[in-house]
Amino acid sequence: MISGLQAAQRGAVDLGSVIIAVSGVAGTLGGSLLTQRVSERAKRREIELVRDHEEVRENLLLRRTCYVELNRDARQFTTALGQFLHAMQERRVEEPDRAQLDEAKRAHRDTYSQAQLIVPDDVLVPASEVNRALNRVYGQVKRLEREEPEPGETMTAAFRAQAEVWELLRALRTVMRRDLGVASVSDDA
Repeated sequence: MISGLQAAQRGAVDLGSVIIAVSGVAGTLGGSLLTQRVSERAKRREIELVRDHEEVRENLLLRRTCYVELNRDARQFTTALGQFLHAMQERRVEEPDRAQLDEAKRAHRDTYSQAQLIVPDDVLVPASEVNRALNRVYGQVKRLEREEPEPGETMTAAFRAQAEVWELLRALRTVMRRDLGVASVSDDA
């Protein structure tokens, strides 16, 4: 017969073995669950990083498109003002001249309105300067056409003001290129 002490020792060994086995299984399952959670967290973080990268890329593409349109339409408006001034100086202004100028003004207005909501402040400041200058020249040109100029408004002054817009456009282009990360040394000169 087994003594009570031996039975107690065997029971303790069996209970110890059970505890060790349960701990091993729990550790294995817990480790698997922990590894799975860490993996899921890493995947979520990776997805967030990809989304953030895509958002930055889309924002850059949106600004680039806006800059191209703003540059194009401001240049076309400036050119149309010059052509209108030449028409006033060389001959009588006709309806196609007015329509071309008004279309260029409308296109610039629409593009500038879009830019006001998209571009960063350091680009919006020179864009606003260009917009104000174009509208001043347009007003001057239309008053000259109606033969109702304000003091100091002459054809020579209008040509000079229109030519000054080109300098503002160059400054705006430089700021836009810098914002896009494509500015060169010659742009900053």
